[in-house]
Amino acid sequence: MLRPPRVTTDLVESSELAPESLRPWLSELGRIPTVLDLSEPFAHVPQTSTTIVLRAEHDGPRDALVLGPQTKAIYSRANKPAGCVRLRLAPGAIPSLLGVPAADLTNRVVRLADLPGPAAHLATELVELEPDEVVPYLADELPRHAADDPAQRAYRRLLAAAVAAIADDDPVPVPELAARLSVSERQLRNLFTSGIGVSPKHFARIDRVRKVLSQARDTPWADIAAATGYYDQSHMAADFRSLMGVPPTSFLRGDVPAATPCSSPVGS
Repeated sequence: MLRPPRVTTDLVESSELAPESLRPWLSELGRIPTVLDLSEPFAHVPQTSTTIVLRAEHDGPRDALVLGPQTKAIYSRANKPAGCVRLRLAPGAIPSLLGVPAADLTNRVVRLADLPGPAAHLATELVELEPDEVVPYLADELPRHAADDPAQRAYRRLLAAAVAAIADDDPVPVPELAARLSVSERQLRNLFTSGIGVSPKHFARIDRVRKVLSQARDTPWADIAAATGYYDQSHMAADFRSLMGVPPTSFLRGDVPAATPCSSPVGS
């Protein structure tokens, strides 16, 4: 039976892979057009990426924000019409671009200009650009401001290989993955917390819940559980509730926690 979709930021965002020249630092470019209808709340689904958000209020101020990895769903309502460009950082690029380990940004929203990394120096220019000007600007400026030495490239390759193995349709268990990459489980956890902001196991949980959401409109729950690697439907529902705040059926009915105003940047 066809289920009504809930409005999530993923559904209203158009996205594309970053061009090859920017992939040392960015994995994906997204855009959310200016939202004028403020009556509909949004679900912000848990996300493993750190994202630079260039936010522009309709006929109002602009800002460059950094959204760290988000471990739980957030239900919010815009209080002003606004749109944004979203620059998702590549695994491992956060320390060199933003000057802090990714774990320092988990579940936080901060202003790009307040961070110590080289990307902060681009914030003033970025907020003034039109969406189609952002990529050419970054293609010129990022190579000049962000380090990309052999050690950085090796670090990113290792982390990218780990991410791909965990996000695969037949994911590799963490102990086996560590052995495959010739690192200890502790080193693998440190690699994830520094370069992504969550542990490998939490990364896998978020990835699976996102896969559940991508199939939840017209596929039986038992089939979704099997396809996404859960032991059974009840385990899937429990994990979904832990990350999304409500069971899958409640989410799709729109029976979700009350929406709160969109977050402002915070320092902690």
